[in-house]
This record gives sequence, C-alpha cells and structure tokens, in this order.
Amino acid sequence: MMFAITPHVRRKQRHETIAKWVFFGMAASMIVPLVLIIGYLVERAWPSLSLGFLIDVPARGMKEGGVWPALVGTIYLVVLSLAVSAPVGVLAAVYLNEYARDNWFNRIINLAVINLAGVPSIVHALFGLGAFVYAARFGYSIISASLTLAIMTLPVIIASTREALASVPRTFREACWNVGATRWQTIKAVVLPNSISGILTGIILQVSRAAGETAPIMFTGAVFFKAVQKGDFFPYRLHEQCMALSMHLYTLSTQVPGVKESVPFATAVLLLGAVILVNATAIILRGYLRARKKW
Repeated sequence: MMFAITPHVRRKQRHETIAKWVFFGMAASMIVPLVLIIGYLVERAWPSLSLGFLIDVPARGMKEGGVWPALVGTIYLVVLSLAVSAPVGVLAAVYLNEYARDNWFNRIINLAVINLAGVPSIVHALFGLGAFVYAARFGYSIISASLTLAIMTLPVIIASTREALASVPRTFREACWNVGATRWQTIKAVVLPNSISGILTGIILQVSRAAGETAPIMFTGAVFFKAVQKGDFFPYRLHEQCMALSMHLYTLSTQVPGVKESVPFATAVLLLGAVILVNATAIILRGYLRARKKW
C-alpha cells in the first residue's frame, strides 16, 4: 500500500527545491561574472595573442612586440619571494602551533600575524622602500622587490600552514609520544607529512598574489623598460631592476600613447592565465596529496 503525500511533506519538498535553486543561483553568481570577464578579455586580446607575443621583446617604444622581459621578471620576483617567505612562514607556523605556550608574548605574535595580513599592499611597498632599498642598501633591485613581496605573503602562508597542522589529529602526536618520540621527531615524521597538502596549497596560492601585485614592486624594483635579448632565460641580475607583467600592464594602459588596443588586453590575459594555471596546479596537487592520506 502506497502512502499518500501529505500537505506537510509537499511543503517541505517545495522548500527544499527553493533552497536548492537559491544556492545554485549563488554559485552561478560567482562563476558567471568570471566567465564573462575572461571571455571579454580574450575577445579583446585575440588579435595580439600568439606565441610570438609570449617570447618576443617590446618594440617601438613598447607599442609592438611581446612581453618576454616582463614574464621572466615576474618569474624572478615570484620564485625569490617564495624562497624567502615559504621556509620562514612554515617554520613560524610550526612554532606557533606545536611549541608556543599561551602567554602574552605568543599572543602578541598571533596578533601581529593577523594584522599584517590586513595591511594594504601600498603600505608594504613603503615599508620595502624604507627597509630594503634605503636601510639595507639593496637599492632598487630584484632583491628589494622580492623581499617586499615575501613580507606581504608571509602572514597568509603562516595562517594556512597553521590550519594544515591543526587538521592533523592530536591522537597521532600522542601515539608518537607514547613510544618515546620527541616533539620534533613527531613533527618531522608524522605532522608535516600529513599536513603537506594544505601547506603546499597555501604556498602555491600565494603565487597568484605575488604575481599580480604592482605597488610593492613599483616602489622597490620594477622598471618601466629594460632591454633584454629574445629568449634569454637569465636576463637579470639580483641587484638590477626588472620588468614585471603587472607593472608592464599598468605602463601600457597609462603611459604609452598610441599602443595597439589589443596589446594591454593580451598582457592581462597572459597574467590571468598564469594565475589560473597556478591555482589549477594547486587544486590538482591538493587532491593528489589528500588521496594518499590514510585517514
């Protein structure tokens, strides 16, 4: 015998359907603008998008040519900044999550990390100008710009690493301690391997921010134009200034009259594509490492 659907059940089903479509609309409201923005940029940039645009150097006062010097300069800045911020951020997070006691000193450190994450990039730029360009006497250089980006990305790496470390069950630690392992042996052999997916994801996602920032590198190490040989993978020295994609896009959009309309859009598509590629890599890597977990 089939049970009849009561008005109360029908009302619950109707509410469930409404909630499902509301949530779907919220998700679509985040995806649709992104697709429209990417489609608009690609459509406007299409006349200039080519392999030659990627590997060529600027010509005729940056009105023609490609973005190779800016692309290589961006790689320099991102790699060097992460080489500084990733080890420092991970080690700081290990201390705060595994060793730090609940006292006034460690509370101040936590508060400083939280506040540093909310500082505008232009303030980081002024700090880098004073601390690295003038005080440390690195001058306007790749070193100064990279250290400024490292300071800017450091708090987010610390926060994401702490979350990854905290996700490892405490029972794992207690099991190691019960068999005589020291705290550092436990961290090295159990905690870090089981939290590596979250740590790497947080680090890789900071590439997007480091690659897209303009103010910090504009004040400390980016330059309007620098002559570079086509296809040269090592065109800069660390004490020199360099071009960068974000700075190059700003320059094309505001300082270069008569530039072909599609060129700034092509630069924006290249920068956006690099960010999407890095984010996709982070997602794939996170999924692969999580699939290897046994818990």
